[in-house]
Order: sequence, then C-alpha cells, then structure tokens
Amino acid sequence: MSAADSPSRPPGFAVHALIGESFVGAGANAAHTNVVIGRKGGPVETAWATALATPSAGHVPFVTVVRPSVPVKPLTLFVTKAAAGSEPHQRATWGSAQAGLAQGVADAVAEGLIPAEEVEELLVIAAVWVNPAVDDLDLSFRNQRTAAYGAIRAAVTRTPSVADVLAAAEEGPANPFYTPAPEVLAASAPGAVAR
Repeated sequence: MSAADSPSRPPGFAVHALIGESFVGAGANAAHTNVVIGRKGGPVETAWATALATPSAGHVPFVTVVRPSVPVKPLTLFVTKAAAGSEPHQRATWGSAQAGLAQGVADAVAEGLIPAEEVEELLVIAAVWVNPAVDDLDLSFRNQRTAAYGAIRAAVTRTPSVADVLAAAEEGPANPFYTPAPEVLAASAPGAVAR
C-alpha cells in the first residue's frame, strides 16, 4: 500500500491513542501482539516511560531495535507477555520476536500506515506474546513481523468494526486456548437459567 492509498487521517495522526491487535500463526511459534500508538506529550508517553522505568520480575520492557543502536521509529517499547525463561525462549523474545516487531513497525511506516513525517512525535507500546515452547526462530520472526504490521493496521483503520465484533460474538468466542461448546455458549447467555 502506498501513502496515497493509506487510510484517511485527521490532522495530527494519533491525536487520541490508537489500539490494535493481531494473532498470527499456530502452535508454539504463533505471535500475538497488541499495540498502542500515541503522541509524545500525551498519556501514551506517560505509559511508555512508566513501563520502561518500572520493570517487574521476568517482564523487562525494552526499546525495540532494528539493529543494535538503531531503534525502530516510531520508538517502540517491547513489553513481554511471558517471562523469558529457557535459553530458546530468551533468544526468541530478545531475538526473533524483537526483530519481527521492529520490521513490522518499519513496514507500517514504509507503506504509509504510520506517516513517516510524524514518527519523531509518536510512540508505540507493543505487548508481545512469545510462547515459552517456541522452537523455530525463523517462523517466530515471520509471525511476529506479520502480527506487528497487522496490529498497527488494525489500530490505524480502527478495525474490526462493531458489526464485525457482534457477528463474531454471535458465532461464539474462540481462541487457541479455549472454545466453548455450543451448549456451554447457550447455557451462559444472558437470561439463560444456570443448571
């Protein structure tokens, strides 16, 4: 997508926080990424700086780099959803997933989803799931790159729509960890009598 084809934006991109989500892949090498995009001087900057300055055990947010000493723009904070444990999980978190996130953000700028002329005024917070059982760094990278770009695209285009959400909810929730059976879904509906 070129800058000319990018979604129309109000003056001052991301005046209010933009939030997006994307899940890509399956199994141990899947990537689940949530992003918040906002402007410096606003609440996203406060959250960004606070998260960077207050790590917790096993969850140490860090600035995402394309290469050492080359942070991606807009500056992007990588927040882990799973504490990096084993050596392969650490390599995936700080290696392939970070590289995928950096490339996905750069792709979004190169394609005009994020206006290049405003990157110095923007910040991104990315909460990233890397499965502790990850076993393929290349697949982890590819999935994370796609998930990062997809989450940014969802944030910028404000998708899914409410209609999309309601249609999916009518079919019933599903995720890689749990999908309720139709009878459980029916029995848990508002107004259903608990048995």
